[in-house]
Amino acid sequence: MSMEGKICIITGANSGIGKATAIDLAKMNATIVMMCRSKERGEEAQKEIIELTGNKKVDLLLCDLSSQESIRKFVSEFKSKYQKLHILINNAGIMLSKRVISVDGFEMNFVVNYLASFLLTNLLLDVLKKSAPSRIINVSSAAHRMAKMDFDDLQSEKRKYRLFKIYGTSKLALMLFSYELSRRLEGTSVTVNTLHPGVVNTNLGQDQSSFSRGFAKLFFKKPEKGAETSIYLASSQEVEGITGKYFIKKQQKQSSEESYNEDYAKRLWELSTEMTRL
Repeated sequence: MSMEGKICIITGANSGIGKATAIDLAKMNATIVMMCRSKERGEEAQKEIIELTGNKKVDLLLCDLSSQESIRKFVSEFKSKYQKLHILINNAGIMLSKRVISVDGFEMNFVVNYLASFLLTNLLLDVLKKSAPSRIINVSSAAHRMAKMDFDDLQSEKRKYRLFKIYGTSKLALMLFSYELSRRLEGTSVTVNTLHPGVVNTNLGQDQSSFSRGFAKLFFKKPEKGAETSIYLASSQEVEGITGKYFIKKQQKQSSEESYNEDYAKRLWELSTEMTRL
């Protein structure tokens, strides 16, 4: 399949699922805009992707997703270089075992796994609409099933820091956002879908113990397998016009009951708007 003329932003594109996604879409001749935090690692991955695919339309723009100022700067830089955007893949994620506060004063898992996608996507909606049909793909996780939205403690200040629940909450927030955004974009030909990539060996838990990292390397999926559903949602004609759905292994699935709560989704949207000053 050719994606000639399609412009794709992929967050966290220098490693793991993001890099594997970038490689496959570059092979289809798409224009890839890699969003990476590290210039050195980004340039290394950019060079590798170009060499592997023979596609020179692989751009690198730097952004720290934990900083709202950095996200706004990225969007400004992107819009100064490109007039269109056909695919936005919110792929980047973290799983920090200790509570860390972002430069804007928010809990870091919540920021990078959810709030950054909320801000980035909203700032790019005008160009996505102008480029329609276009697609937004949010990489979530089955971990959202372990979580409940606690609107009195979104920053995990009051409860004991339990990594998987906090990570799951950030991914549940991303699910609620995805479904709410799909409703708000009805009739625009901009689709929004979300997915679980599987349990994949990536840099996600890089601050975990050496035993945990070794276990992941042995038993978890390779990034290339984890990227398959992202690639499918970005490129397949089979999902043209399909929106507001959750995918696992390229198949539509039901997400958790709480993820479909429209009242929660609206409340989260309002709070997120305040947090990001949109």
